[in-house]
Parts: sequence; C-alpha cells; structure tokens
Amino acid sequence: MSLVHKKMKIFTGNANPSLAKEIAQNLGMNLGESSVARFKDEEISVDINETVRGADVFLIQPTSKPVNDNLMELLIMIDACKRASAKSITAVVPYYGYARQDRKTKPREPIAAKLVANLLTAAGASRILTMDLHASQIQGFFDIPVDNLKALPILANYFTKKGLKGEDVVVVSPDVGGVTRARELSHYLGTSLAIIDKRRPKANVAEIMNIIGDVKGKTAIMIDDLIDTAGTIAQGAQALKDAGAKDVKACCSHAVFSSPAIERLRDSVLSEVVVTNSIPLSEAAANLENVKVLSIASLLAEAIRRIYEELSVSVLF
Repeated sequence: MSLVHKKMKIFTGNANPSLAKEIAQNLGMNLGESSVARFKDEEISVDINETVRGADVFLIQPTSKPVNDNLMELLIMIDACKRASAKSITAVVPYYGYARQDRKTKPREPIAAKLVANLLTAAGASRILTMDLHASQIQGFFDIPVDNLKALPILANYFTKKGLKGEDVVVVSPDVGGVTRARELSHYLGTSLAIIDKRRPKANVAEIMNIIGDVKGKTAIMIDDLIDTAGTIAQGAQALKDAGAKDVKACCSHAVFSSPAIERLRDSVLSEVVVTNSIPLSEAAANLENVKVLSIASLLAEAIRRIYEELSVSVLF
C-alpha cells in the first residue's frame, strides 16, 4: 500500500514518534519534515519544514504524559498547518487525555474532556481520529467528525492465536462500567463472562468487593480501556486467584502506567499484561517480563488511508 502523494502529509509531535513512523511505513510514506522544540522559557516552537498548501494533513499525537505539553504541541501544530493553508487537518490522537473528566459528579466540577474538544476544534482541526475513548459519548462533544477505533479485535486476535478461547477461559470486567467491553471480548473468544464488583472510595483507590460469575479452574482475562496506577487490575487479579482462577491475565488499550503501576504489575499475580503502543512505554515498563505490547500502527494507517480516499471507516469497527 503506497500513498506517496503531494496532497497527503503526515507529521508527528514528540508524544509518540515511533508509532508515527510505523504508521507512515504502513502507508508507504515518509513522515513530513517538521520539528517541535522549546524556547528557553519552555514555550513550544513548531516548524513545518515543507509545504502543506492544499494538502490533507494528518497530525499524530496522543495526549499522554506529559499531557499538557503534548496537548499544546498538537494545538500549535494544528494552528501552523491551518495558517499554511492545509486543505484539511485530521488530529490522530490514539490516546485522548482528559477523557476521564467527561461529566460532572459533584458541584463546581469541570468537564475537561469537552474543553479539550473545544480547543482542538477552535485550533482548526477538521476531523479527529482516536481509539477507545474512555467514554464513547465524548464523540458528541465535537462538532466535527470523530472516528473512535477499537483495539479489541487486535487484542482478541492475540489471545486467539495463543489458544485462549472457549470454556476454559473467562473474560472479566474489573467493574460494572466495563461490562460492555468485556462482553464484546468474550463474544470474540467464545468464553463466559465475570464481573468484579468493587467500591472506589476515592480516585485511584479501589476496594475489591466480590466476583460475579464462575472463575474457578479457568484462565481469567481482565480487560479495561486503560491501566493507570494498576490498583484495580492488581487487586482484581488477586481476587480472581483467591476465587480459584488457575491463571490471570490482563489487557487494555492504553498503558498509562502512572506511579506506582510498575511496582504493582511486577509484584502482582498477573502472568501477562497485554497493551498497545498508543502510549510509548517507559524503559522500566518495557522491561517488565509480564508486559506484552501490540502495535496499532496498521489499524491507524488503514483508517488514515480510508479517510484520505474518502472511503468508509466503519468497516474497521
């Protein structure tokens, strides 16, 4: 597949250049010539070193840690391309930061996910391509097209190739809110479904309550959209072991891995934690023996090709 065409350009910020390079390779292209640097006072400086006039521009930049820096890089890159007369600007945001602030749960609380949507639109983005939003309704925060891809088929294919399917396997949702995602994976793998009922006293603190479903003697696969501090996953894995699961694995789309996630995953009973490269792993995370990284480059590349050629993207869902 080759899309070497002067009317299509792919650029990247500093958030995940290795993923951007892999996407470009899948498309038979080179990344556009650009640089994103810092002035002495830490202001972001963007240089687009080739013409984008009349081009369909794709800017690849997950808004992962450092979230605010990566978000500002993306906003300024969008502005630079808009002022350089790009025909269209698609922000490819494999991981959408601030997605967990998608509603008000108490008085005077912001809805930051909506604010970020406003910023991206105001900067000049004409389309958003993302993956596994924490809450799918965030698509409605935008007044421009949003394509929300799923990593689940990639995860399911990995487990299928390892023979992890059928009656000896159970897919587990770490909370009630993730049941739909877990049910979809269990359908792919032809397994039963279980749910961990937990209470969360405060942010990033999870108290495991009980397990709904039969896990005894089975290989349990926990699935979530992201793993942050790994408290939920580690505690859930232990609860599944205590309930008689013979092996426990976990998978997610976004490996946020905030401290103390590395230590928790290393010390957990999890035999494998399968993640994607939507967010680049730190060296410590990459060196964990039980972490396996799957690439989403081909999925994003195909979505970009379809957007550029004005074909349906829905087949990728």
